[in-house]
Amino acid sequence: MKKKISVVIPTYRRPELLPGCLYALEEQLFDKTDFEVIIVSDGPDQFTRQVACSWKYAGLINVRYICLAEKKGPAAARNAGWRAAEAELIAFTDDDCLPSPQWLQAIWNAWQEEPYIAYTGRVTVPLAGKRPTDYEWNTAQLEKAEFITANCACTKKALEIVNGFDEAFETAWREDSDLEFRLIQAGVPIHHLPQAEVIHPARRARWGVSIKEQRKNIFNALLYKKFPKLYRTRIQQRPAWNYYVMIICFITGIGCLAAQQPVAASVLLGIWLMLTLLFAWKRLMHTARTASHISEMIITSAAIPFAATYWSLYGAWRYKVLYL
Repeated sequence: MKKKISVVIPTYRRPELLPGCLYALEEQLFDKTDFEVIIVSDGPDQFTRQVACSWKYAGLINVRYICLAEKKGPAAARNAGWRAAEAELIAFTDDDCLPSPQWLQAIWNAWQEEPYIAYTGRVTVPLAGKRPTDYEWNTAQLEKAEFITANCACTKKALEIVNGFDEAFETAWREDSDLEFRLIQAGVPIHHLPQAEVIHPARRARWGVSIKEQRKNIFNALLYKKFPKLYRTRIQQRPAWNYYVMIICFITGIGCLAAQQPVAASVLLGIWLMLTLLFAWKRLMHTARTASHISEMIITSAAIPFAATYWSLYGAWRYKVLYL
């Protein structure tokens, strides 16, 4: 019998996370024979294959495993998954997510067999305490996302009309907004299903991870090139002018210091320091106040404007677009 829903989970070298998602799918209040789970490894990954095969042979849920020949990114993995899917309705989640028991039933109840339609569900990010880390706080902002691949569903025809995910987005960043914008342009309706909930735990991150995260700005430039108006209305209304001011003040201040102009150097470096401390304070307003976290916020707040601007300009050069 043909499946009603195919669940696609992209993953790569995170076998310790995948079982939690699969356990949650086993607990679905939806007939186990009516859905399949397609795990797509974004490149060869022996341990993920072992996890997927153990679930497949356990027989509690219908699991299929696909492995890409080389690492191409989650967009390519999702494309391989939905194109191999048996069902007409495709649900997407991630290996670090926990779909609620009513997730699939809520999606199925909403679908009236329209050929071209998409759904976005509710994402909940539980935080351990009142004062999360900066990384955990940023993860929690996923709850406000309009359309996110951690919890969405599309008909296969809707995905076909927009040719699925754009594989130029090589990492897990903005590929979901890109799909959303192309669905909008194609006239495919997107309905919000608050009853279709997925839990997205905020994982611990290494000290200073926010600096590394700035590399994602490359794909902000790509999304802006493709959808400048939608990007400015839905993602970022204006360029990060405060970053540019901080960089100019710092570099010019160092130049004045080298030119033996101490007054100008003091003014410019003072403005840079003030803006950096204000930036750090803004990040600390809702986050942890431990000594380690405070020092991390101060140091990374000084580095982030430079890292973010570098990757933004690199993205602008790479994709030949005027993006600031």
